[in-house]
Amino acid sequence: MTPALPRTGLQLRSLVKPDGELEISLPSVATPDPAPDEVVVRIEATPINPSDIGLLFGAADLSTAKVSGTPTSPVVTAQIPPPLMKGMAARLGQSLPVGNEGAGVVVAAGSSSAAQALLGRTVAVLGGAMYAQYRCIQVDQCLPLPPGATPAEGASCFVNPLTALGMVETMRLEGHKALVHTAAASNLGQMLNRICLKDGIDLVNIVRKPQQASLLKGSGARHVCDTSRPTFMEDLTQALVDTGATIAFDATGGGKLGGHILSCMEAALSRTAKEYSRYGSTTHKQVYLYGGLDTSPTEFNRNFGMAWGMGGWLLFPFLQRIGAAAAQTLKQRVAAELKTTFASSYSKEISLVEALQPEAIAVYGQRATGTKYLINPNKV
Repeated sequence: MTPALPRTGLQLRSLVKPDGELEISLPSVATPDPAPDEVVVRIEATPINPSDIGLLFGAADLSTAKVSGTPTSPVVTAQIPPPLMKGMAARLGQSLPVGNEGAGVVVAAGSSSAAQALLGRTVAVLGGAMYAQYRCIQVDQCLPLPPGATPAEGASCFVNPLTALGMVETMRLEGHKALVHTAAASNLGQMLNRICLKDGIDLVNIVRKPQQASLLKGSGARHVCDTSRPTFMEDLTQALVDTGATIAFDATGGGKLGGHILSCMEAALSRTAKEYSRYGSTTHKQVYLYGGLDTSPTEFNRNFGMAWGMGGWLLFPFLQRIGAAAAQTLKQRVAAELKTTFASSYSKEISLVEALQPEAIAVYGQRATGTKYLINPNKV
């Protein structure tokens, strides 16, 4: 262990108690000595992704959140509505670390040559528990960043970039030629737009506001449909006619949008159909729900024939599906295009303590476009 390395560091943890109370705290935890194939990373940047928020707050009602503790060691508590406690059963009484990904500098390394080669390097890391000042992790879970890249630039190397690339690869694997994406003005959506422009793939972007449509069009997006427009369904159908997109990835999850997309896909296919079929188009139409920005039930009217599917899509099962070699190829592309295709932007950088302040929670807890926060666990 490097002599100057602190033996302990702060780590953000989330606990659901059996009485229905959520508790988020910042305990001091031991910094372990790295095993031969491990390194210790001083985490300097870690994003607050929607998937992190799900673990951080569970099913808690954030309007009941209260802060206690001390200025340097705050504790946030909130109440979980009784009907939602059943969904929390698997995590009752467990103090869970939070944060899927991050980046920082390797400050200690195990004895293996692979670990020693990373000493002093700036790396991106995927492996959970990133809302911490120090993270001990396997070498193969680190991605060395290009020379000159900062931890902030590499903090979002994995979840959003690999999700966007995974959508494109899923499109190809399942035999589609173009795709649809909702919440398209998000960091992930902007990455996907850049990937599709670079790779020559037609993409239909769905947004909720005129400002978001303008943002994407200013970035070169060719097909943008705004759900707030009265002509949204017709706009979407025409975009689907123009692109031939028959696969969609929906970040909202709940509500009627997924069903609307399938309906418009069927309408687009009907316009070019050469003969009538009472069962609708024989071309398979697929909507994958990969997020839950809308927590209401998923609703749809089955007016899109019989050749369709609606299901879930998650990054890590996809990476397991394609195998380690293919996943590594995607990671290397992210590193090579870190400052271009896969660049991320954040509205604010905060410390671990600041992440537990009510005013910060009120902003990033909304999971709204343009409110993505970056935590620097070692920010003073």
